[in-house]
Amino acid sequence: MKIKKILKRLLQLHPKSIDLSLDRIKRLLKDLNNPEKKISNVIQVVGTNGKFSVCTSLREIFETAGYSVNMNISPSLRRFNERYYFLGKYISDDELCDLLIETEKINNNKSITFHEFICACFFLQASRNESDINILESGLFFRLDASNVLEKNIASIITPIGLDHKDFLKKGTIDEIVFEKCSGLLNDSKIFISEQKNNVLEKIEKIILNNNSDKIIFGKNYSYKKKTTGFLFKDNLGEINLPFPNLTGDFQISNVSTAIATVRSLNQFKITNSHIKKSITKIRSEGRLQEITEGKLRDYVSKNNQILIDGAHNTLAASAIEKYLKNLNSGKKIIMLLGMMANKEHKEFIQIFKDRVHSIIALDVPNQINFIDKKKLSKIAESCGIPSRTENSIKTALKNASKENSDAIIFCTGSLYFAGEILNLN
Repeated sequence: MKIKKILKRLLQLHPKSIDLSLDRIKRLLKDLNNPEKKISNVIQVVGTNGKFSVCTSLREIFETAGYSVNMNISPSLRRFNERYYFLGKYISDDELCDLLIETEKINNNKSITFHEFICACFFLQASRNESDINILESGLFFRLDASNVLEKNIASIITPIGLDHKDFLKKGTIDEIVFEKCSGLLNDSKIFISEQKNNVLEKIEKIILNNNSDKIIFGKNYSYKKKTTGFLFKDNLGEINLPFPNLTGDFQISNVSTAIATVRSLNQFKITNSHIKKSITKIRSEGRLQEITEGKLRDYVSKNNQILIDGAHNTLAASAIEKYLKNLNSGKKIIMLLGMMANKEHKEFIQIFKDRVHSIIALDVPNQINFIDKKKLSKIAESCGIPSRTENSIKTALKNASKENSDAIIFCTGSLYFAGEILNLN
């Protein structure tokens, strides 16, 4: 409760939740004696989808090889503490309270957005917990994101880029998004470009053409091939036969391959094939094609219902998830529980599942403000040709979905916040 009160106060420091600028974060970091200059061996991860999966894959590989890791992700899924990972563990409630209060006092009630403030907190705490590697997931875009305050890093990773957050752009085009995410990448480093749509890859390469960093590109410098019992990873150093990662979906093999390509190219670390094989089978990830096999949620459905949760919230992610659902070939009907934030491409997102889901149950996203009303969301689903209705709670939605079809796959998606609320219920 104490943490929630502090976070609520911090949200009042600026009228906007997001206001793209580096002035405020640089001012606060200066007041904190520039902790960002005291951390080293930083890997920055930018992109639209897959950032969290790449970050957690990197963490698992480095830790398996005996290296210490600090990691900053955004947003968190179930608890705010998930954003801050230092030397093998997430920050405790007491440590988090102390960190927030200390930074709040130094900020002295000056205007700063919530995201900028919590980025400054990470840099401060990371500077006090010296690690072998620091992994930073960027927030919105990157060029003017609060994480883009470093003078050097050892790698920048570009995960798949697609349309999202168009309301923060002038025209809302893919060209704008690529520019915002890639034009600010640091020079004198290494840039890893993950599997992209061809037209997007061309745009990325054009934007970073004058960046003097080494470029390691999927399809040119590294690749993977799915096999019956795992996958074959290949780069300029050779080939490795690997088991499937502890992540569901073929697109996750792509994310893991990008992490592998990164660690194998960083010569200052001694990462063996054995480290990679061992690590990818124990990657920890929630809310990404996660199946609920135990917990309270199982009490609301039949034993034959499968509950799947994924925080997908844009069309690029929806396409990857739709492909996964298609490849299930289970013959079971799929009932979607859908909750989305207001600033998303609702119709475009839903249309991707038109031939895949039997019906949609629209819900408000609990404990959030800027969600799309369930009735409006349901009408959009209907306009896409998918039978839809609303429910008042996740609990009743699960119960009624199971009552409708006790053998169906119940797929919960549309927002990371929505996924987090469902997992908290469990």
